[in-house]
Amino acid sequence: MTTLEAVRKRAENDAKANGYYLAPDKDLLQDLFLGLVKNEERYGYPSCPCRLASEKLELDRDIICPCDYRDPDLAEYGQCYCGLFVSKDVYEKKTPAQPIPERRPSDKQARAYNISTGPSKNKRRKSSKTKSSEITMNLYYCKQCGYVCYREEPPYLCPVCKAKKELFTKLVINIEIYEES
Repeated sequence: MTTLEAVRKRAENDAKANGYYLAPDKDLLQDLFLGLVKNEERYGYPSCPCRLASEKLELDRDIICPCDYRDPDLAEYGQCYCGLFVSKDVYEKKTPAQPIPERRPSDKQARAYNISTGPSKNKRRKSSKTKSSEITMNLYYCKQCGYVCYREEPPYLCPVCKAKKELFTKLVINIEIYEES
């Protein structure tokens, strides 16, 4: 069972190792820690409390805290999407906190990981599928531990094994999306 103290220590250590700070708002910080504890108990992994998890680790790897979007959010906005990790300027209130746009792919794109283009399993109901779009995705593969993430750039550090950015290999895949008609 994951404890609140274990989640707090993990976040503090990660923030310190990466030159970040934790949210200065103690109530928000406590709520985020409680969300991480609840998600880890619920799913078996600490999915980001500000996003909906699919309950499937392979689809949620990008939102395991610290999520794949944290570093680019901090670089651009001074804090991550949920506000758990912040820059020194935001922590010291030199820069105001601001809304951050969602970097995670839309539901339609996220479902692309799980698209089946084969025949329907339901033989009684025939459906025709038409190609609605095609997505090109950049995946980054950690050569040290096998972690895979979907994002524009590789993470600065692998969230699993802490390997540096240079140990990631870029994989470009094209996914065809079909809609039933």
